[in-house]
Amino acid sequence: MTLPATETAEIEALDHEGRGVAHIRGKTVFVDGALPGESVRLQRIHRRRRYDEAVAVEVLRPAPERVLPRCQHFGVCGGCSLQHLDHAAQLAEKSRVVADELARIGGVSPARWLPPLAGPVWSYRRRARLGCKFVDRKGRVIVGFRERSSPLLADLRRCEVLAAPVGNLIADLAALIGDLEIRRRVPQIEVAVAENVTALVLRVLDPPPPSDLAALREFEARHHIALYLQPGGLATVAPLSPPSTPPRYAMPGLPVGIEFAPTDLIQVNGELNRLMVERALELLEPKPGDRALDLFCGLGNFSLPLARCVAEVTAVEGDAALVTRAAHNAARNGIGNARFYVADLAAERPQAAWAQRSFDLVLLDPPRAGARVILPVAVASRPRRIVYVSCHPGTLARDAGILVDRHGYRLSAAGIMDMFPHTSHVETIALFEPAA
Repeated sequence: MTLPATETAEIEALDHEGRGVAHIRGKTVFVDGALPGESVRLQRIHRRRRYDEAVAVEVLRPAPERVLPRCQHFGVCGGCSLQHLDHAAQLAEKSRVVADELARIGGVSPARWLPPLAGPVWSYRRRARLGCKFVDRKGRVIVGFRERSSPLLADLRRCEVLAAPVGNLIADLAALIGDLEIRRRVPQIEVAVAENVTALVLRVLDPPPPSDLAALREFEARHHIALYLQPGGLATVAPLSPPSTPPRYAMPGLPVGIEFAPTDLIQVNGELNRLMVERALELLEPKPGDRALDLFCGLGNFSLPLARCVAEVTAVEGDAALVTRAAHNAARNGIGNARFYVADLAAERPQAAWAQRSFDLVLLDPPRAGARVILPVAVASRPRRIVYVSCHPGTLARDAGILVDRHGYRLSAAGIMDMFPHTSHVETIALFEPAA
């Protein structure tokens, strides 16, 4: 059957990737660039057995929430998917997604909804990975995120969501790398914008010759940034111009902040991160005599502020390098009541001594896979409060159902946190307390 070049459809909802949802002759069609309540002319680009994928080629009746995207690359670049939707409507949509997942997957609903946490919506992204490629047909290097639904790189000139100064340096970076002898051997750039330094890590598949090193140092000095080279794995990352200044970010209650390596996983939105930590502490309601457990602790983003409020914190993380830096940050900030341990929290229940202790408070901040495997340890001593920070509504919903149905907790509160404005990504914070 030959599909028509274009069709008209009414958009009923948004899916979890920020695409409009329509039904045409009984079949679901996901439409890039369309919003609920709109009438659009669309073109199907992929046909599947159970659904089709399409793009909106014309908006016949726009939704009231539609706004003009700020970025000139929106619609091509895959870094953002919702710039055409008013930010307040983005928050409402993300709240709907979380509520739907909690009910559908976990069979639960919070006793109360927390107001959404939101911070800056432009120039907010302090961590990112940019692709880099010399394109023969263009005769130059392009730097950017992947295109939507494509393995190709979007040809960016600037980025509205990357933190300053990097958002304005995209074209300059492309020109710099395009003039290098190893221009075809630099596939990616890691971005880490700290409060004391901007670090860019260039993945280099060949050693830069002296002329390239000179050009890189000139760029570094002119733009007041720190360049790093990565010829192999993460252990090979080294500053172009040692000695380097460790990147760091401030956190209330921590005199000298949290230091990190430029390739470390940190929360991408600095202001939202501070608001998130404050909300987590409010929900935990720590007392001076409490013993707290922080699972998936990373650099100590929650552990270190929490240690200021309780008797002791036990913090556990699977990445040994992060645990080492977390302990270093505790010492730098004069914190002596936090103990850090390395453990695979996605494996079977750990037998280490820390897992046998009792805790009054538990904080969970797992990756997308969630915390299902470690939940028995989290609830073993019947903590009075569990705060769960999630980057995936589906696994949060699954784990919420387990905590409620199997472990006798109730979902007391939940709310979204807009860590990634203009994308469909949603972070959630949830509070669990023992059921009566």
